[in-house]
Amino acid sequence: MINIVGKRKWFFLISGVMLLTGILSLAIFGLEPGVDFSSGTTITIRFQKDIDQGLLRQELSNLGYDSATIQRTADGDYFIRLPEITPEERQTLTNDLKTAVDENLTVRDYYAVSPVIATETGRNAGIAVIVAAIAMLIYIAWAFRKMPNPFRWGTCAIIALLHDVLIVMGAFSIMGWVAGVQVDALFITGMLTVVGYSINNTVVVFDRIRENYSKGVSKDFETIVNVSIMETIARSMNTSLTTLFVILAIFLFGGITIKYFVLVLLIGVIAGTYSSMLIAGPLLVVWNKITTRNRLAPEKA
Repeated sequence: MINIVGKRKWFFLISGVMLLTGILSLAIFGLEPGVDFSSGTTITIRFQKDIDQGLLRQELSNLGYDSATIQRTADGDYFIRLPEITPEERQTLTNDLKTAVDENLTVRDYYAVSPVIATETGRNAGIAVIVAAIAMLIYIAWAFRKMPNPFRWGTCAIIALLHDVLIVMGAFSIMGWVAGVQVDALFITGMLTVVGYSINNTVVVFDRIRENYSKGVSKDFETIVNVSIMETIARSMNTSLTTLFVILAIFLFGGITIKYFVLVLLIGVIAGTYSSMLIAGPLLVVWNKITTRNRLAPEKA
């Protein structure tokens, strides 16, 4: 049997490097806010003929939109982000582009967010994540109330959860710096989905630890945790791989509007599987060793 818990320092080191990289990126570059958090307008346009992106950028600049962000989609459409404009200004812009670029262009999507709504969206997103974390801590502590120190189990699960959230945020911070990848309301939806997925995997492992602890599989808690992880690793990997195959297919063949939402899920599922198997359980062992050592210290003295 592989001694996963015995190799916990390596897993903690790997997580530490990834977290440190992500946190440094967040501290230096932050996240690139999308329309939902910074206000503005996005328009997805399809041209009948093949249009060079440089030409489109030049025409938008001529029309007064120097700060426009342009992205070519897999379907050949152009995803354009602008400062907030009115429906009338959008119509004028469309007419001007028809005259200057392609009279047969089609507006496939239009989305605008005001500064007030953007601020409220950001605040509500933060509140949602905090409330979800507190609710999960209370739930896990209640579910494992018959185990010693039930809040320890909940706290370890939340730490593993924060591990996944920070890795996803760090990855998007780096991608925002390198490639201008933005976060929007769908990013928060994806994060909450990752939170639920990760906590579910962790609870499966914890439940097996509780079961083996009650059966008295071993007097050594570290052995119990390692046995439990090995007993659940096949199930967790099968579930995760099945999920990842679907997510990857959507990422490769889905539209531009959900591309980064799917990317959140892709990174989050990988991080969640890793943390539930290799971080949450070993954290329980480390915490148990520390408290046991502190409790026995006066007796040894």
